[in-house]
Amino acid sequence: MLNLAHWRLVVFIADTGTISQAANDAGMTQSGASQALAQLEKHLGMKIFSRSHRQMVVTAFGEQVVEHARAMLMHYSAIRDLANRLGGPGSARLKLGSFPSIISTLLPALLRGFHQRYPDIEVVALEGTDEEVENWLDQKHIDFGVVLNPEPERHPIVLGRDAWVALLPTSHPLARRATSNGVSLSELVHEPFILATGGCTTHAQSLARSHSLELTDIRVRLQSWDSACALVREGMGIALVPESTLPESMQGLRALPLTPSIARVFGLVRANPVPTIRAADAFWQHVKGVKS
Repeated sequence: MLNLAHWRLVVFIADTGTISQAANDAGMTQSGASQALAQLEKHLGMKIFSRSHRQMVVTAFGEQVVEHARAMLMHYSAIRDLANRLGGPGSARLKLGSFPSIISTLLPALLRGFHQRYPDIEVVALEGTDEEVENWLDQKHIDFGVVLNPEPERHPIVLGRDAWVALLPTSHPLARRATSNGVSLSELVHEPFILATGGCTTHAQSLARSHSLELTDIRVRLQSWDSACALVREGMGIALVPESTLPESMQGLRALPLTPSIARVFGLVRANPVPTIRAADAFWQHVKGVKS
């Protein structure tokens, strides 16, 4: 069976002009090199070299064989370099932290695509609040984290963006308002409120306070956006939720945009200092390529 050793030998013979020197360069005995060359020429059915006064002269057919052999070895070397750069199978176990809504929506497709490309690199997703994710990043407990509204100097990869919307039962007077008119935070803060957080410190109450307002009638506090939508549908109050968390069925519900709009951006960032392991670079480049 032919292997890379045969093609290395061909190149060495072409470069040195002697089978003895080529055998030495290839780490073979001269008889072993002669047998390997004879096996290769028999397999191809044509001579690669002719013998003349102990010199090995490349035939016309052999010139093309040597050219292909050089290209083959060059490509093999490039593949080895790539493997060395990215790390071998099982060379790393990466940790990624995120808040719940992103783990259940955006991350599955990203992680599935990465696993298909790099099946031997394990990525473990850890669920936490946005504050916990930031702490994990600071303490180097994770390699990557999904954070809300990341600063540009952190060089984030933006995974997605949406806007906050007011969620009302269809029986609510504001539900009759035109979507184009929207609704202001000041119109909502005294309403009975279902305060959902989604595992983040940025939610209806923190947004109100950032505008010097305060929710005055919080009826229920919970984490789940789905639960908040169900309670609003039952008429227990209103809620402020990210647009991307709205349920597929809006029966019994009405969503109005805030005026002025309040955007929400979530981006992937690396721990600081940046992890230098090859698998981490591979994951970063994969996500960057998917999101570019």
